[in-house]
Amino acid sequence: MEIKICQNCKNEFKIEGEDFSFYEKIKVPPPTFCPDCRMIRRFMFRNERVWYRRDCMATGKKILSMYSPDLPLVVYDQEHWRSDNWDPLSYGRKYDFNIDFFTQFQDLFQSVPHPNLIQKNMVNTEYSNYALNAKNCYYIASVDGAEDSAYLFGSVVNSYQSMDLYQSGDSDQCYELIDCQRTNRVFFSQNCESCTSSYFLYDCRNCSFCFGCVGLRSKNYCIFNIQYSKEEYFEKLKEMGVDSFTKLKEYKNQFEDLKKKVPRKYAVINNSQDVSGDNISNSQNCHNVFSIWDDIQDSRYSFRLFKKVKDGYDGYVVWNGSELFYEDVSCSGQRIFFSAYIWGGFDIEYSYNCFDCNNIFGCIGLKNKSYCIFNTQYSKEEYFKLKKQIKEQMNKMPYIDNLGRIYSYGEFFPASLSPFAYNETVAQEYFPTNQEDAFKYGYPWRTQEKKEYGLTMRADELPDTIGQTPELITKEVIGCEHNGRCNNNCSTAFKIAPQEFLLYKTLNLPLPRLCPQCRHSERLGLINPMKLYHRQCMCKKGSHNHTGNCLNEFETPYAPESSEIVYCEDCYQSEVQ
Repeated sequence: MEIKICQNCKNEFKIEGEDFSFYEKIKVPPPTFCPDCRMIRRFMFRNERVWYRRDCMATGKKILSMYSPDLPLVVYDQEHWRSDNWDPLSYGRKYDFNIDFFTQFQDLFQSVPHPNLIQKNMVNTEYSNYALNAKNCYYIASVDGAEDSAYLFGSVVNSYQSMDLYQSGDSDQCYELIDCQRTNRVFFSQNCESCTSSYFLYDCRNCSFCFGCVGLRSKNYCIFNIQYSKEEYFEKLKEMGVDSFTKLKEYKNQFEDLKKKVPRKYAVINNSQDVSGDNISNSQNCHNVFSIWDDIQDSRYSFRLFKKVKDGYDGYVVWNGSELFYEDVSCSGQRIFFSAYIWGGFDIEYSYNCFDCNNIFGCIGLKNKSYCIFNTQYSKEEYFKLKKQIKEQMNKMPYIDNLGRIYSYGEFFPASLSPFAYNETVAQEYFPTNQEDAFKYGYPWRTQEKKEYGLTMRADELPDTIGQTPELITKEVIGCEHNGRCNNNCSTAFKIAPQEFLLYKTLNLPLPRLCPQCRHSERLGLINPMKLYHRQCMCKKGSHNHTGNCLNEFETPYAPESSEIVYCEDCYQSEVQ
């Protein structure tokens, strides 16, 4: 093990023996940024939800784009970008050994066209990004499979007639979910699986017709963890007036109080061995990882790995059989290093937006190419000789940014090369900051143009129930309850679309008082941070096979000063059975 000082935050961080073994295996130097700063740097290359109106620079078509029109970039409508109407190799250039690698890469980045958004197999779903297989949806990002849904963010899979979901899968007629799987008509819930017809659930499995419950297994007809008969349950629910916005707000507060009283497991880890992190399932030998599932092996310092990924470090959205990855954003393939948006391929380094390529280095926008450097074709022999020379030059002539941070071979793209401002990217969602602090680290920041919407209704003027709400509400411009006084990129106003109104009517739910941006930010406020603390189990129950305090220790995202009661695996299982 070695202790190093992070180039960015100046804090100490450890490089373990296993880490050194991995770096030696893929022939890269050890990192000079700590895990958090490396993650932030990757996150700054993904803008999911901030879009602009601009023209396609090839066809003149009016398009939505994740790239602001004031950037010095060439942006094409994605259909044109995917077509054969332009040749990425025509933008190629010879490598200049008198200029550092990253400066030359930035020049190439500003020359080669980029797709306005990332979409595939979409029907009537213009307002979407990093999305595929969606129909009749509005404002969705990081989604695979959705129909008649809206406001789906953060890896949502297979949503039908649902709204306001985060990192959930197989949701049918659901609303306001966080980390839920296989749910039907479940609302305002988190960390639940195989539940139906329920409100305000946390950490529940196989439950139906429950309200305000925490830590239940295979239960029906419970309210705030109290068992009722079927008849009593529905009578009680009717008395409670759960179609009322005012009442639901009161019940939400009661629910939050109950969550603090019921012990919870130190982390959400299922069917996994030798792992540390949170939201982990079907994985083994993975550490400091968050939101990984479906057979992940031998990986570290990563977020959102899925579908048989193994042997990699520092990945963000890596999937589909990927192996030996390092410092990647949205990549699938083998031996992909220091790259972003690689859709299949192998032996790729420092590349961006490439499809089904192999043996490319410093390339952008290529499809089905091999042995290319800076979008220039070489023979196999020329390629390997030049690549070796460039790596040597990257170490002899590193890129040095305005704060003196040094970028040699082995570092991901500098944040200063990102086409996005910090507050446009997912970095702001998971590591929120303000403009002043962003500038201290040299991160760009964009002050959003203040818009005057011409409000026709305040949030506090909305009817209390959907039954009292006329369909003409879809004509109103409603002021967000936060009115821009938050740090959520509040849009200050919102409208209720006709199909959205119909879904609220179907689910018998009152209209929201916050804009979609603020609702998403409030959901993010309920998830655990991607940070681990070494703690001891808080259980003191003798019935859980120990005397006095349980001595088990673990790594948990719950800080020592947090209010939650945190148990080890054994004590937790004794509690919920």
